Amino acid sequence: MNNAKNAVILTSGGLDSTTVLAIAREQGYRLHSLSFAYGQRHEFELTAARKVAAAMEVERHLVLTIDMGQIGGSALTDEIAVPKARSLAAMEAEIPVTYVPARNTIFLSYALAWAEVLPACDIFIGVNAVDYSGYPDCRPEFIAAYEKMANLATKAGVTGKAPLKIHTPLMTLSKAEIIRRGVSLKVDYGMTHSCYDPDGAGLACGACDSCLLRHQGFVDAGVPDPTAYQAGVRFG
Repeated sequence: MNNAKNAVILTSGGLDSTTVLAIAREQGYRLHSLSFAYGQRHEFELTAARKVAAAMEVERHLVLTIDMGQIGGSALTDEIAVPKARSLAAMEAEIPVTYVPARNTIFLSYALAWAEVLPACDIFIGVNAVDYSGYPDCRPEFIAAYEKMANLATKAGVTGKAPLKIHTPLMTLSKAEIIRRGVSLKVDYGMTHSCYDPDGAGLACGACDSCLLRHQGFVDAGVPDPTAYQAGVRFG
């Protein structure tokens, strides 16, 4: 690891970003994880992100505060009900209200700033275009455009000494494939948190889009679901 390169990994405490962190570790990068208190409805995902960072022995884990709650416009940051018990067809019908406007654009900008300072030429993000999320800032077109912009907007990019690369190792994987990849890297998914609307103890609701997609991923992967759900949760 003495010759390892620095990398910034965006981590939410969720299943996908934790898998990405494990992939970056496997590839020999020196890990710097970045999470955000962005005005989300609960703190449980940040608690999970801290646990994950400690378990994977990252060199530094930053939690930055951005109050996107003042902007609102999302069920994750505003007084908007989180959709429950939706079918995949309903999830695919339109961009969901759990989309946080410009979130990945903002998060990547902070990651880019930290990468310049470290320095690092590599940023990892757990976006995925296969298992439906409906978020426009999870598409490969967005990542390619952002990477191009980043190399025009930074000293390292303009001088050509250290062009930036945004890594999206989960982009073309199904949720089941992501889980199998993580299991092969010995990821403890019991540490992670994905629910959009947990109870006061942090137990997952089992009915929001994120819970449903996550659970189905474990079923399809043939891996026991380690998620702690609220009493009475049943999956059809």
